[in-house]
Amino acid sequence: MDLQTIKERVAAVESKRDYLLSLLEKPNLGTLRIDVNQALEEMDELLDEFQRTLGNQQNN
Repeated sequence: MDLQTIKERVAAVESKRDYLLSLLEKPNLGTLRIDVNQALEEMDELLDEFQRTLGNQQNN
């Protein structure tokens, strides 16, 4: 997999973050709130790791 494909896939995942945040605003989420919070935390960790790992190549 080339770097451009990875960047595109990471951008696609990143664009889904706002949807997860909007789910947290729903009052009827119940116990799924825990899973949504966990997904957000893991997504943030992965995006941070991507930035640390390939951040210097982002402008290529």
